[in-house]
Amino acid sequence: MSEYIASIKKWCEEVLKNYDESINTLRDNVSTEKLDEWKERFIQFKEELSVEESLQDQDAYNRGSELYEQLQSLLENDSESNHTADERAEHSWETVPIGGHTLPPLPYRYDALEPYIDEEIMRLHHDKHHQSYVDGLNKAELEIQKARSSNDFDLIKHWEREAAFHGAGHYLHTIFWYIMSPNGGGQPSGDLMREINRSFGSFDQFKKHFSEAAKNVEAVGWAILVWSPRSRRLEILQAEKHQNLSQWDVVPLLVLDVWEHAYYLQYKNERDKYVDNWWEVVNWPEVGRRYQQAKQLRWKAF
Repeated sequence: MSEYIASIKKWCEEVLKNYDESINTLRDNVSTEKLDEWKERFIQFKEELSVEESLQDQDAYNRGSELYEQLQSLLENDSESNHTADERAEHSWETVPIGGHTLPPLPYRYDALEPYIDEEIMRLHHDKHHQSYVDGLNKAELEIQKARSSNDFDLIKHWEREAAFHGAGHYLHTIFWYIMSPNGGGQPSGDLMREINRSFGSFDQFKKHFSEAAKNVEAVGWAILVWSPRSRRLEILQAEKHQNLSQWDVVPLLVLDVWEHAYYLQYKNERDKYVDNWWEVVNWPEVGRRYQQAKQLRWKAF
């Protein structure tokens, strides 16, 4: 069995584990017969992976993705008539359970990006480094959940840092694998090219800017092209390390500024009092509006 096929099989095992852990909720929204049929097909696919040379690497990835998307479609379509949009979102299996993140399979072989990115680098980068972020994020989430349950927040600073570091690593790497392709290169076209020209002047200027940002990140980090919903334009950012105590690929809904300039003139050094009183001025309708808009973004869950 090739290493790539083995990674797909491992992903299948994680999907089935999450499926089994969520089965009671799933059966509340989708017919038992359809769920059992899907699981049988998915198990059969996993077993095919164990047969030497039964599937080519790309075929294995395509089959796995197709089956995974069939489950998502099944959950969405079958619950259409029984639940409102909010209820479907709440019960959808797309929600990653606390401590239940998984390593997404590479959408191509380990050597597919050669000669530009070496096979060994891809194996280590994906299988070892990215897996460590998934493991670290799951552990941090479970420890934070434990802190909430026990009302013991003595180590919350540590575990929030761990969640930020590993969560940012997991989310950014998940994006990273999918924005590369063996058939990549060249220039974008259509709306993206028009927006690059509008935001940066030309594709060449964009490419130069992005390359210099990547080359000049202090220590280790990322260069990132982002869409700014507020500025309504593309922007290029750097990220030292990759988290700065936050996570990428998210839309902020509720924020609180605890820099001293936000409270010191009134509360002096009593930040706790400022935070406690701040809850009295939270504009929940606005938070709700942001949530309604943000949840329209639906990325594949890993």
